[in-house]
Amino acid sequence: MGSRHAEHRFGGNWTTRKLKILEDYLHAYTTALKEQPFRKAYIDAFAGSGSRTAKKGREGSLAFPDLAGADSQGLLDGSARIALGTVPRFDKYIFIERSAKRCASLEALRAEHPLLADDITVLQAEANSALLDLCSRNWTSRRAVVFMDPYGMQAEWQTIEAIARTQAIDLWLLFPLGMGVNRLLRKDGDLPEAWRERLTLLLGTDDWYEEFYSVIRGTNLLGDETQQVIKASTDTMGRYFNRRLSSVFAGVSERPAVLRNSTNCPLYLLCFAVGNPRAKSVALGIANHLLKGVM
Repeated sequence: MGSRHAEHRFGGNWTTRKLKILEDYLHAYTTALKEQPFRKAYIDAFAGSGSRTAKKGREGSLAFPDLAGADSQGLLDGSARIALGTVPRFDKYIFIERSAKRCASLEALRAEHPLLADDITVLQAEANSALLDLCSRNWTSRRAVVFMDPYGMQAEWQTIEAIARTQAIDLWLLFPLGMGVNRLLRKDGDLPEAWRERLTLLLGTDDWYEEFYSVIRGTNLLGDETQQVIKASTDTMGRYFNRRLSSVFAGVSERPAVLRNSTNCPLYLLCFAVGNPRAKSVALGIANHLLKGVM
């Protein structure tokens, strides 16, 4: 899972839920393909350090009491370690991370997994550029799962489109519903140009403005014209992004998981899309079952 520091601070139960979904899907994925001739890769686009740290509660106890032993030191597996622990295994593990410090932590995973060491690749790179390069290769005999857990709004639509074009990659993506998009959308609809550009890079089109804002015109008691700008709900924003995914992928889970914080505010949508039309029904069946438990 992407981390903001050398180790990712535990963000709440929603963090655990998303990683549990990923863990279960990776196991189901490699099991379903274990007799197939394809080479299977796991690609973590914002890999962080490979670990996260359990946040201590008010009384100093760990959020996970069963991990409170001295040996655990509060460390929990992030997505990189989860992938490396998947059985049946992947043929290749590609961890993309921009931070040199976190890349060093990812490189250290080779020592923890000596049997997989030769199949681990750590790329110190900007995630979108690295994914565009990987997607440009020949995918005829390859399949992959890509996990995109950006720190904010770093994901770009051109990257998502490139993943879809391979018709060989399943995508798990955290869409920054409350952590990014909703915060940029001012209630009055008057957005700085830089914010508009960032949203267009993420959504791949500038028609999002008409989807996210509506204008009600009328007259007041004095006969003067009035105008009221109405901002869309986060539910509308989420449905819009999911439709965007459906426009380029073979199949998309219609009900992504809404990941909320402790005050029930939506932070992210955990979205799933499958690239291979032939695998659509099986992949969606598995993903929909896993997502159903965190609606």
